[in-house]
Amino acid sequence: MTREFQVQGVRVSELARRYGTPLFVYDGTVLRDRFHGLRDRLHPAMEIFYSLKANPNISICALLHSFGARAEVSSLVELTTALRAGVPPQQVIFLGPGKSRQELAACLDTGIYAVVCESIPEVALVDELARERGVKAPVALRVNPRFAVKRSGLAMGGRPRQFGIDEEELFGQTDLVKRFPDVDLMGVQVYMGTRILHETVIVENTTRILDLAERLSDALSIELRMVDVGGGLGVSYFDGESDLDAQVLTDGLNPVIEDFTARHPGTRMIMELGRYLTAEAGTYVMGVRYTKTSMGERFAVADGGTHHHMAAVGIGSFVKRNFPMAVLNRLDEPATEEWNVTGPLCTPGDTIGKKVPLPPVRPGDLIGVHRSGAYGPTASPGLFLGHGYPAEVLVHEGRCHLVRERDRPDDLLQRQRLYDPTAHDAADVPH
Repeated sequence: MTREFQVQGVRVSELARRYGTPLFVYDGTVLRDRFHGLRDRLHPAMEIFYSLKANPNISICALLHSFGARAEVSSLVELTTALRAGVPPQQVIFLGPGKSRQELAACLDTGIYAVVCESIPEVALVDELARERGVKAPVALRVNPRFAVKRSGLAMGGRPRQFGIDEEELFGQTDLVKRFPDVDLMGVQVYMGTRILHETVIVENTTRILDLAERLSDALSIELRMVDVGGGLGVSYFDGESDLDAQVLTDGLNPVIEDFTARHPGTRMIMELGRYLTAEAGTYVMGVRYTKTSMGERFAVADGGTHHHMAAVGIGSFVKRNFPMAVLNRLDEPATEEWNVTGPLCTPGDTIGKKVPLPPVRPGDLIGVHRSGAYGPTASPGLFLGHGYPAEVLVHEGRCHLVRERDRPDDLLQRQRLYDPTAHDAADVPH
């Protein structure tokens, strides 16, 4: 009998039959093991905050919170998602370089733990909003440090960026506390980069961030009640990459954390994790509609593609590298051929895999893109050509839960308004 991909004993063909394709499938056991695999080894003083940007599905957030994760959000919708998922406000922080007045007001009105400000003008706006409400606004300062991350997939600091306040500028702002009396400057946040796959780099970055936070606290005369060391823990996708070893990582990190907590026993320590927690738990499942050969190359044309999984396209990479893929309904057949896996979009850019080693592909097969639990729908142009977003299914404790319904044409059209050139009513104008 042909071996088939399963999630907690549920066959992928059953998932496809029940929910249709394309769809994202998330394994709750993998989410749990991923969280506890780090949490159980990491120094207890370091709290894990889930970065919703990686996968903002409310059920994913709720499940991770049930394991012990807090929440890091970067939009009003993400804030609402975290709160509705059951995360208490004092376990929420809000980041982002361009927060709106509405978003900042919501932070203060809901009483989240900290607003992470990324510019002095933003601190000024928070100060104004706090004064209007008669409250003291908890603010952590995001710092863009002099030093840069080594060996990361995407650097977020150490060079000109929209993120954070330059280290040099902050050390010259010794009057911040006096200038903004309705702001409670209570912490420091630094995020150096993402997709880091070297334990020693993470340890070094954390050490340098903690040192910077101490020096900044002294220079600005602020009580250091919070330090957010960012995250950036990577996941291997491509040939030649290896996953982080949680034991090796924590063996290096824990003494650094212990040393810091000995000097600052009242400081809350935060690590933000998104991709690291969710990527491995997700599989993007596509149904093959057609197969063809063009100028000597094989093509499997599927019902899913880059409009759902832009991360798999390799945006920002000079060389296209494939995420791990398989024919899910025939796992035991050898990969004897190379296939270009493409989607239904009317654009040559809709190629989710190039020259992927697969067994002979047939219409009706189910092709899966593994490690797809992060930056799938949330980072993809789901509305392109009106295809909409796919269904999302969480399998937890052996039971399947539809955690996002598939978009249908009426869903996509309901917010549009048909202009009638024969109508003589006054046009809507902004007031």
